[in-house]
Amino acid sequence: MSGNLYLVSTPIGNLEDITFRAVRTLQECDLIAAEDTRHTALLLQRYDIHKPLESFHAFNEHSKVEKLIARIKEGLNVALVSDAGTPAVADPGFLPLRAALESGLEPVVIPGVSAVTFSVTASGLPVDRFAFWNFVPVKSGRKRKFFEEISECGYTVFCFESPFRIENTLKLIAEVMPEAQVAVIREATKVHEEVLRGSAAELAALQCRWRGEFVIGICNKSKRRSGETDSSEE
Repeated sequence: MSGNLYLVSTPIGNLEDITFRAVRTLQECDLIAAEDTRHTALLLQRYDIHKPLESFHAFNEHSKVEKLIARIKEGLNVALVSDAGTPAVADPGFLPLRAALESGLEPVVIPGVSAVTFSVTASGLPVDRFAFWNFVPVKSGRKRKFFEEISECGYTVFCFESPFRIENTLKLIAEVMPEAQVAVIREATKVHEEVLRGSAAELAALQCRWRGEFVIGICNKSKRRSGETDSSEE
């Protein structure tokens, strides 16, 4: 009889942000496949969970996924976790998910916190229609095109950015669409959690020491369809 593959959401900062179901799944599984075993060990220690840990990350998942699925089909129950948040959302998880489906297995998703959904709520931007565009490109040409495409969207877009690049990124956003409404979500759920809101030009003008992990929300309201209202206005 086959086991199960569980994709388990874990806290993105505050270790209390984990569901009872997620804790029970980690307690009952046979193996935990983790993006970073050292990082996950801290979470397991907090909840007194003692299970074998095996590394499963972006640099080894291609070589390990076939063996992992084979072990599940032999009866092993495996919980897959990333460092933080929901597997497959800008983190390892899609490859084993797809491999499991192709093998006739139905993975079990254990929902929970995500930096994306946290930011959708915290941004204060219109989110009746929104999209997640993953990480901002690093190369200047691709980066400009990325924001030029966002500027034409009729919906709010969320993306991840590095603290080392966010200052220049905000300046580029202000250059491409100065009147767009922007929210910068920093260190979500952590001690230094902060949400900065304003026009792209206003945020680009801030004099900050940018530290932490960031999600940027962008809404170029001028491109929203005529007659379309924010959900809060309905």
